[in-house]
Amino acid sequence: MAFDFDLFVIGGGSGGVRCARIAATHGARVAVAESRHWGGTCVNLGCVPKKMMVQASEYGEHALDGRGFGWSSEPGTHDWARLIAAKDHEIGRLNAIYVRLLGNAGVTLFEGRARFEDAHTLVLEPGPLDPEFEPRRITARRIVIATGSTPVVQPHIEGYEFGINSDQAFHLPERPERVTIVGGGYIGVEFAGIFAGLGSEVQMIFRQKLPLRGFDEDLRHALAEAIEARGITAHPNSLLHGIRRLDGDQHGALQVRLTDGREWATDCVFFAVGRMPNVAGLGLDATGVRTTAEGRILVDAGSETHEPGIFAIGDVTNRVNLTPVAIAEGHILADRLFGGVTREWSFDTIPKAVFFSPPLASVGLTEHEAAEQGPADIYLARFTPMRHTLSGRKRHSVMKLVVDQASSRVVGVHMLGEDAPEMMQGMAIAVSAGLTKADFDRTIGIHPTSAEEFVTMRARTRMAAVAE
Repeated sequence: MAFDFDLFVIGGGSGGVRCARIAATHGARVAVAESRHWGGTCVNLGCVPKKMMVQASEYGEHALDGRGFGWSSEPGTHDWARLIAAKDHEIGRLNAIYVRLLGNAGVTLFEGRARFEDAHTLVLEPGPLDPEFEPRRITARRIVIATGSTPVVQPHIEGYEFGINSDQAFHLPERPERVTIVGGGYIGVEFAGIFAGLGSEVQMIFRQKLPLRGFDEDLRHALAEAIEARGITAHPNSLLHGIRRLDGDQHGALQVRLTDGREWATDCVFFAVGRMPNVAGLGLDATGVRTTAEGRILVDAGSETHEPGIFAIGDVTNRVNLTPVAIAEGHILADRLFGGVTREWSFDTIPKAVFFSPPLASVGLTEHEAAEQGPADIYLARFTPMRHTLSGRKRHSVMKLVVDQASSRVVGVHMLGEDAPEMMQGMAIAVSAGLTKADFDRTIGIHPTSAEEFVTMRARTRMAAVAE
């Protein structure tokens, strides 16, 4: 059978674009369909605009901190509309770059929705990106699903329709003076910091005792302290019961009520309770592709679904939902299918970062995870960064090494503090390479920096082991 394309990618996000571009450079006839925005969630409604907003939220503190260094500085009034306009302008530039990269590689672009008619046939229909798109049928030998994820909603909560999600937060017409964040994961923590830094009164509700479930416990404790220091009111071990609009309030204020009866007024309820695979409307029932109850597409180690010739990469598989992972999966798949080469990536040592103020970053095993595999030596440092010895701001850095006792390999590195994500990229190389504590010890530090602490920690803080 003759096909229109060798490869068709559904989704023009980071993973899909990389897969399509690399496949095209290997000589494949490739097409991509994107219905909403080129660059996907990360570029438009995730990592990139979020970090811009985090940076915006820090300038007020920078002005105040300057006093400790002799500057007569005062924070000005923040213009939310100006920030959003600047952010949107940069996102538009990035969108154009993605389109240009694909075009230069010879990839055919379709700005419409794609759904399966059968395992090799797609029906393309109009979508938000181009409502006037002309419907058509396309056939492809291989198809990659790279549609990412979408915010989770909580319809079981009374008044959930009054809340917003992270997609909507990037386009609020004005900054709410009082914000209630529901959720203590990446998105909740980061947006709590953004709104607090820009001057909003922020409350956080999360089910766990500490925020950021899955991170190292020392970092979670340090983050809880940093949240308080930033003026955010946290409600741990708590659940949202309902939301209602206050009667007679001209500004549309809301009343939030927890399951234990506590309640308060707020101007915005922001649901940050996770994301789910974006599979709606794909027509997967016309294929042999299998999904879990929550919609996660099941794939094997080679990213192939139960339907031969159909693959899935990135967040839609709900494996490791990080942009660089989707990019790596797309690159590996394209190389293998069309280049005849195998590219290696270290998926066991994926670094991660949370852009709070201060940020935190991590790579490798937590203390608990390491202890489950055998005794581990823990090296821990906590100090006030040099900048804040003069600024007077109550801010600490926490740095931690987790060392496997049997092999002396550094199996985990964790940090909360300024520039943590930048440092952690280098630490990820060390952990991926299997370097030992002796390798860290014989490395000369750069003075004066916080980073040098990673190579000057000599005294073991404690030993971690699972009790028998």
